[in-house]
Amino acid sequence: MAERILMKGNEAIAEAAIRAGCRHYFGYPITPQTEIAAYMAKKMPKIGGVFLQAESEIASINMVYGAAAAGFRVMTSSSSPGISLKAEGLSYIAGSDVPALVVNVQRGGPGLGGIQPSQSDYFQATKGGGHGDYRMIVLAPASVQEMASLTIKGFDLADKYRMTSMILADGTIGQMMEPITFEDTEITTYDKPWALTGTECRRPHNVVNSLYLKPEELERKNFERYEKYAEIEKNEAMWEDYMMDDAEIVVVAFGIASRVAKNAVATARKEGIKAGLIRPITLWPFPNAAFEAAVSARAFISVELSMGQMIEDVRLATKCDKPVTLCNRAGGMIPSPDEVLTAIRTAWKGEAK
Repeated sequence: MAERILMKGNEAIAEAAIRAGCRHYFGYPITPQTEIAAYMAKKMPKIGGVFLQAESEIASINMVYGAAAAGFRVMTSSSSPGISLKAEGLSYIAGSDVPALVVNVQRGGPGLGGIQPSQSDYFQATKGGGHGDYRMIVLAPASVQEMASLTIKGFDLADKYRMTSMILADGTIGQMMEPITFEDTEITTYDKPWALTGTECRRPHNVVNSLYLKPEELERKNFERYEKYAEIEKNEAMWEDYMMDDAEIVVVAFGIASRVAKNAVATARKEGIKAGLIRPITLWPFPNAAFEAAVSARAFISVELSMGQMIEDVRLATKCDKPVTLCNRAGGMIPSPDEVLTAIRTAWKGEAK
């Protein structure tokens, strides 16, 4: 039997990153993700890695940019306002087509907001995060085990497609403790002939750059990236189905909200309500195929720790031909199972009329 280790979610991310081959971490402390930096500060020097607490979030993301250009597996982590400060660097990384892993353990906003858990950075993560035409692969863990496994997956996808992967967690998952295992983790390695590793006079110089002064060249690069993004949408979407075989009321939720929603769906089933759950694991690419397969669905409920952001993608995935309602809390509050159950009952009664 695989050894199970009791870990906090933030620590699971850090340990998984190390096991995935990350030897360079650059960051800046901010609640509720500071344990990631603390773990890296303790472990990296012992394994010949580099931990550097930068003078700012802006500095840290540019250090990530440099290490990524050299071909290293590199990561940074922050929380909501810190990610906003990294936005320019995220755009440079995307424009240079280098892989990196960024972790956002979300807190409430806007502004400094509060330090309690939130999911209000969904737009920021799934629609880019900085300026220009680009995407990031966005992975949403719902357990401490997934904090670890999706971190490893994030590194692999970043290297595979030469782009940024983001772990979009919430403060609850970051702070909770659960037993996890690392025994079955598989690490994929990728050749990086594009990296700035020094030529030894054996090959032409590589150039990593996001500046294209000729408009036709920049247009070509953007079209090439979107061809890659289409491939990712086709091949990399991930989700979990729960009681979806005959579901008529479909709850959609990710992260901690999905754990609350799953309890509500189970209770609804005991009451004779045909409820089910779609849990997006990739927020981008959004798992549209899961909604196409929900042929018996008559109504959808988006459960979120925000004022309603994912609900827009739910409407698009359903082609706006089914009612979609919002069950939400904001500012660091989490919907209770009873609140989600009430929303399910309301949708069920509404469809029965």
